Amino acid sequence: METEKEKAKKRIEKLKELINHHRYLYHVRDQQEISDEAFDCLKHELYKLEQQFPEFITPDSPTQRVGGRPLGEFKKVRHETSMLSLEDIFSEKELQDWENYLKRLLSILKDIEYFVELKIDGFAVSLSYENGVFARGATRGDGRIGEDVTQNLKTIESIPLRLELRKGISEEDRPGIEENLKNSIERGRIEIRGEIYMERADFEKLNKGLERAGKIAYSNPRNLAAGSIRQLDPKLAASRPLKFLAYDIITDFGQKKHSEEHQILPALGFKTDPGKACKNLAEVLIFWREVVRKRESLSYQIDGVVVNVNDNSLFEKLGVAGKSPRGARAFKFSPKQATTKVLDIKLQIGRTGAVTPVAVLDPVEVSGVSITRATLHNEGEIKKLGVRLGDTVIVERAGDVIPDVAKVLLELRTGQEKEFHFPKICPVCGTELIKPKEEAIWRCPNKNCAARKRKNLYYFASRKAFDIDGLGPKIIDKLVDENLISQPADIFTLEEGDLVPLERFAEKSAKNLIEAIQKSKKITLPKFIFSLGIRHVGEETAIDLAYHFNGINELQKATKEELEAISNVGSKMAESIYNWFNLKQNQKLIEDLLRAGVEILTPEKKDRKLAGRTFVLTGALETMTRSQVVERIRSLGGSISESVSKMTDYLIVGDNPGSKLEKAKELGVKIIGEKEFLGIIK
Repeated sequence: METEKEKAKKRIEKLKELINHHRYLYHVRDQQEISDEAFDCLKHELYKLEQQFPEFITPDSPTQRVGGRPLGEFKKVRHETSMLSLEDIFSEKELQDWENYLKRLLSILKDIEYFVELKIDGFAVSLSYENGVFARGATRGDGRIGEDVTQNLKTIESIPLRLELRKGISEEDRPGIEENLKNSIERGRIEIRGEIYMERADFEKLNKGLERAGKIAYSNPRNLAAGSIRQLDPKLAASRPLKFLAYDIITDFGQKKHSEEHQILPALGFKTDPGKACKNLAEVLIFWREVVRKRESLSYQIDGVVVNVNDNSLFEKLGVAGKSPRGARAFKFSPKQATTKVLDIKLQIGRTGAVTPVAVLDPVEVSGVSITRATLHNEGEIKKLGVRLGDTVIVERAGDVIPDVAKVLLELRTGQEKEFHFPKICPVCGTELIKPKEEAIWRCPNKNCAARKRKNLYYFASRKAFDIDGLGPKIIDKLVDENLISQPADIFTLEEGDLVPLERFAEKSAKNLIEAIQKSKKITLPKFIFSLGIRHVGEETAIDLAYHFNGINELQKATKEELEAISNVGSKMAESIYNWFNLKQNQKLIEDLLRAGVEILTPEKKDRKLAGRTFVLTGALETMTRSQVVERIRSLGGSISESVSKMTDYLIVGDNPGSKLEKAKELGVKIIGEKEFLGIIK
């Protein structure tokens, strides 16, 4: 006879299956077969049964969407495949220029097929499934390293906790895809990428609730979505009506076109924009114009369309430029504009001494955001625009970034407007400004300028440098104003007693900041180099320098010639690095940091046997993760590329390789397995 426990187990499985069915209909297909009340009853019954028989609770149960205790901090996650950002274009001419560029790279004259989809204004995340179960969710971060936000993402109903193949994939064009999908769901890893967003109606309702409670309303749905995911309490995320829209599949199931991925995503249970395959740019423009017309009628905000080269092999061949794929562009809508008055023009001094004029504006709303400042870029731009104090101007947010003064409305001048004369001395330290011949920007050459030092402190504590949690610009300003810090090493001498008396600091917050500062003392060599703020040295160059030299001492002693010999370091950059390390005040800065207890972790490397060689990876390896392989290659002086080209020396192939394998065969690139690679680096 069946026991109560056996009956409960069967009931739990049936309830889970039924709840997931209705979740999929409602949150993915926008269909509803039962009332909300009935749906809630099913979930409540499941919850009670699981409480009675906790041994039957599984990670993919619908009851596991709402997390328990808030997290202490987010763990870092390294993306096996970089989460790239898209280059923006704003006009038909830029779209045509991009295609001309692609045709030159590909050496073709024929039309390129594209896939166009709506660009939802949301917060990008990556979802990883292990054997069909949702295992990890991560933010984009810097493209290579994001934050583990799994518990918050679990609260979103449109993200399936377990994958199942809901409908067959057409086998006519691409045989084998359905079988590959089934295999990966049963015993493999699947990675999906998409956007977290909130619909307009839900956003407005939530904001009204905040206003009634006397709280500050959010400026736009994207900020609310991002803020909901990048906070530590899953229950807060669960209380907000967030949704997920998938746009990309990283896992290779044999799909040859991006359009096929938009057929696979719904089959796996994800909501996605159907998009459209376009034979040429003319069809892309027709689609874009249709979207512009219906934009305001959509239930969610979009800021343009994404135009992808549809053929995945061509997309891979085009590769990456900087942090963006060459084979895709974000075709944005025309910048939103508004008119306002210029009340004043002030100068901002950057950490490298760059002087940027900023227009102080009569507050105006643009794209749902109140704007009081707009950049004027440089002295030449002020002259070109002819802007004066008191002018009525058009301001815009091109691509939803820093506001910009686009035009002066000369017709509205009264004669009371005043010309702006660009100062020749620094408004902060009084040093005479300089303007190098090859530059359009004036600079303050005084390295002890208070404004430059303050900006350098912001940079030093930022996420890509020492990543000191809780030490943002406002706190740094407070510490500088109270004469507690004046240079980076001072940060590491702070104690709780220094902070507690300050406004905005309680005992607990003071303790947390000191702990964060102490934790940050251990830093990798690439991040340490980046934190120094050497002109022209970004993240990638910092990594190249770290893997070339055995430590900071060796880098300090490097000659210009040694620096120029490093891949991707040109003469201008080499001179900047050399000059920086040969200034006594910079040498003292490093000495002070080391004396304050900073420990620089040098990348482990034995030799440079892979110097000058470029590797590409495809498929899953057995004994090493992708990040471990990348780290090992770099430590031995080699380079990593995302795409196969004539410059590739080796393609490392694992299980379930993608289209890179065929490309390597076409180009005659040497193809090796994991064992051969391990033999090379032994």
